[in-house]
Amino acid sequence: MAAGDRLSSLYRLAADLVLYLHIAFVVFVVAGLVLIVVGHIADWRWIRNGWFRLAHVAAIGVVVLQAWLGVLCPLTILEMWLRDKAGDAVYPGSFIAHWAEQILYYDAPAWVFTLCYSAFGLLVLASWIWIRPRSITRKNAPGDS
Repeated sequence: MAAGDRLSSLYRLAADLVLYLHIAFVVFVVAGLVLIVVGHIADWRWIRNGWFRLAHVAAIGVVVLQAWLGVLCPLTILEMWLRDKAGDAVYPGSFIAHWAEQILYYDAPAWVFTLCYSAFGLLVLASWIWIRPRSITRKNAPGDS
């Protein structure tokens, strides 16, 4: 394999890893809210963990802010730059990366995403009020997570 081919493969691998990180971020935001609500009903103590809840509200807050400012997600920018450096053409990346990208990226006007992100952000804020997290500064009692 030529040095250029190896470098292209490394860029492609890095782009795939960024895509998987992006998907993990989306899963954290969406599944996080579902787990908070289900955990409240099931009386799971860990869903009130202040650090988890702060990370969750911050994650959707960044998404909403980017949408309102019209800023493209840095993970998307990085992935596309890496794919460009890899010289990707018709079928970028691996088979799994291709299908993961099909699931993650939708073709719709920007206002649709801003509306959806904002509505979801409001749901996360409502969960913060409805299902109060424990204080972040408080030392956890034995058995708390």
